[in-house]
Amino acid sequence: VQLQASGGGLVQPGGSLRLSCAASGIGLDSYAIGWARQAPGKSREGVSSISSGEGSTYYADSVKGRFTISKDRAKNTVYLQMNSLKPEDTAVYYCAADIGVGAPSSAAILGMDYWGQGTQVTVSS
Repeated sequence: VQLQASGGGLVQPGGSLRLSCAASGIGLDSYAIGWARQAPGKSREGVSSISSGEGSTYYADSVKGRFTISKDRAKNTVYLQMNSLKPEDTAVYYCAADIGVGAPSSAAILGMDYWGQGTQVTVSS
């Protein structure tokens, strides 16, 4: 199993970024995908997930209404569209995968079995 996260960068407050998580060795019809982030000096936080199959979703309160998770089965890739970014969104973002049917909650994301490398998101003027 390999998860390749990409799309991070430097953006001004109020801006947008789209992160991608390209999966290999697993299928999105069987595996849920989650996104977590870790800011310097802080513990890792699960922010969003999408279930296997039809794709029910979960968002942490800190990102609800600003972030949107989606998946492209043909590309075996999950996206995290991040809008209205704030300085407090600055973190390394990781994607993770686990077999299952539901959309894992924040704590459950942290317990997922497979993890990719992180991609840095910096929100600063």
